[in-house]
Amino acid sequence: MNNPIYLDHNATTPVCPEVVEAMLPFLREHFGNPSSGHVYGRRAHEAVERAREQIALLLGCEPDEVFFTSGGTEANNLAIVGSSRAADGRRRHIVTSMVEHPATMRPCDWLEGEGWEVTRLPVDAECRVQADDARASVRSDTLLVTVMLANNETGTVMPIRALAEIAHERGALIHTDAAQAVGKLPTRVNDLGVDLLSVAGHKLYAPKGVGALFVRRGIPIRPLLLGAGHERGLRPGTENVPHIVGLGKACEVARRDLEGEARRMRDLSDELWELLRAEIPAIRRNGDSVERLPNTLNLSFPGVRGSAVLAAAPEIAASTGSACHEGDESPSPVLLAMGIDPATALGAVRLSLGRATSPTDVRSAASALISAWQRSGSTVAKA
Repeated sequence: MNNPIYLDHNATTPVCPEVVEAMLPFLREHFGNPSSGHVYGRRAHEAVERAREQIALLLGCEPDEVFFTSGGTEANNLAIVGSSRAADGRRRHIVTSMVEHPATMRPCDWLEGEGWEVTRLPVDAECRVQADDARASVRSDTLLVTVMLANNETGTVMPIRALAEIAHERGALIHTDAAQAVGKLPTRVNDLGVDLLSVAGHKLYAPKGVGALFVRRGIPIRPLLLGAGHERGLRPGTENVPHIVGLGKACEVARRDLEGEARRMRDLSDELWELLRAEIPAIRRNGDSVERLPNTLNLSFPGVRGSAVLAAAPEIAASTGSACHEGDESPSPVLLAMGIDPATALGAVRLSLGRATSPTDVRSAASALISAWQRSGSTVAKA
C-alpha cells in the first residue's frame, strides 16, 4: 500500500527540503571543526554563528543568548539542573505542572530525590495551569518555575506570561519547554517574559539530534557536562555543524511562514474535527478548542480504545496518549490529570497536522477514521 497519511507531527516532523539543501554543503565539503583557526574551521564557525542569529530572530533574543544542545531533552535538563547547580542554597524549591513532558518531569523528580522540594501544579479540564494555583505555590525560596508552553498531547497553550510575572514577583526564574510551540505559535521570549526556553529541532522540520536553549543574559546557570569551552563554557563538545545549520534554516523558514501556516493548519484541523463529529456525535475533543496549537486535535472516540481505531485505520499514521506495558494499556496521565475518566482517556487519539498536510489528506483521514471507529465499535459490541 502507499504510505499512510502522516498525522503525527507532534512526535516528529520530516526534514524540510530547504533545510536539507542548507545542510548538504556541511555534510560534504565544509567539514571543518568550528574551533580550528584555518579556513575550514572558519567556514564552520561562521555557519554556526549564522544559525545562532536565525534562531535569535525567531525567538526575539540576542544571538549570544542561544546555546546549542543535542535536542529538547538536553535543553530542558540544562535549564532545570543547570540552574539548580548555580543556586546559592537559599532557594531549593521548584514549581512545575502535572502534565509536563518526561524531559522536564524526570529532572524535577531527580532533584526531588536530591533533597529539593517540588510542587506540581494541577491543570483544569482544558489542560491548563491556573495562575491562582501558581500564585499560591511560588514562594520566597522558589528557584524556578518550569511549565511547558503548549502541551504535546492536547495542544493546550499555557499562560506563560502570567506565570512569568508571578515567578519574577518572588525572585524566581521561569523556564518553558517550547518544543511543541516553536514554529507553530509566536515564541518571542520578551513577550513571554521567560528566562529560559527550550527548542527541539525535530519538532520544527530540522533533523533529530539538535536543539537549543535560550538563556537570558545574566541568568546564573552551570553546565551539565565537563569538557572544553564550547558554547561559551555552557555546553562542551564539538558542534554538530550540519544539524545546527539545519536548525537555523528551519527557524528561518518558520519565521517566514509562521502566520500563514498557523492559519492554514487551524483551518484544516477545524475541518477534520467537523467531519468527524458529523458522523460520530459522541466524539469528545480533549483540551482547549481555542487556545491551542493550531495543528493539534486530541479526540476520544466513544466506546472503543484509541489504539483499536488506529489499528483499524492503516491509512493513518497517528498516536494515542496511552501506554502499553506487557499487553496492558494504561490511559494517558495527561488526560487523567484533566479529570477525564480512564475509559474515555483510553479512547483518545492525537492527530497532529503538518506543513505537507493537504485538504485531501484531511478528508481521506476523516473517512478512514470514521470507518475504523465503526468497525472497531461493532467488534467491541460482538465481543
